[in-house]
Amino acid sequence: MKNDPVLEKSIISIVDFPKPGIIFRDITSLIHDKKAFKKAISLLSNKYKGKKIGKVVGIEARGFIFGAAIAHKIGAGFIPVRKKGKLPRKTISASYELEYGTDTLEIHEDSIKPGEKILIIDDLLATGGTVKAVISLINQLKGKIQGIGFVIELIDLKGKEKLKDYPVFSLVKFRGH
Repeated sequence: MKNDPVLEKSIISIVDFPKPGIIFRDITSLIHDKKAFKKAISLLSNKYKGKKIGKVVGIEARGFIFGAAIAHKIGAGFIPVRKKGKLPRKTISASYELEYGTDTLEIHEDSIKPGEKILIIDDLLATGGTVKAVISLINQLKGKIQGIGFVIELIDLKGKEKLKDYPVFSLVKFRGH
């Protein structure tokens, strides 16, 4: 799939941020652009409309922006997956590797019914570690993952390879990181 020019143009690339050699793909510039934001939500929603998704899981923090809007458009509920200690009720957790250490994500243990159809949404697919932790959480709750959607995919980091057991869709693909 070729990148949509409206979406690609709306994403600002910042060289050498947060450190030399990195090209940071700034999703906030897409969100600021009402035409690009509307298009991103429409394209992702249309991809999953009619699939009887029960809940959309959005990953902290930018996944909340896209996930909640998509949940609304496809008539599903929304579940936030948050960093450890941010959710008020009983949770389950999964840890994942970062460049320098680990982090932990949590989900309310009563947020998914066994067999419920789930869509995962996040802004960016890089190495795939974060979304693998989210998959673990959903599997613990016996949800059925129907798809994983991203606005941006950094293809050189090969995150999609870690997700090969699931249908993955991304709107804009970039080389270089």
